[in-house]
Amino acid sequence: MRALLFGGLKGNSWLFDLGLLPIRVFAGLALAIAHGLQKVPPSPQFVESVGALGFPMPIVFAIAAACSEVGGGFLLALGLFTRPAAFFILCTMMVAGFLQHAGEPFTNKERAFLFGGIAFLFLCLGAGRYSADARIVRR
Repeated sequence: MRALLFGGLKGNSWLFDLGLLPIRVFAGLALAIAHGLQKVPPSPQFVESVGALGFPMPIVFAIAAACSEVGGGFLLALGLFTRPAAFFILCTMMVAGFLQHAGEPFTNKERAFLFGGIAFLFLCLGAGRYSADARIVRR
């Protein structure tokens, strides 16, 4: 009973990996479909807002942000190249939360920080055994 109430699952547990699966799939698809696809191709307003943040070559950084959200989101959902995808998602979300929405209320930053936190989780833990990464490693 003590382990059930106060213990945590270890990283080698099938139940731990099963718990990661819906978070990874939902967050990846939500990021790619609901947020990333609207940035492809980057609109002039989006490119201008990236330039206003002080990034050189704003078109390049706008394309990188769009690719991070769309490509990274789909890769995260599949569990393929999970750690690199999570790294780029985390970078993009931190720019969104700390720079793009800097002067706005927390409710406007919350989504970027939530996606960033999920990306950080998968950057640290990997995709788990129910992923394309795990299938590649097993071969």
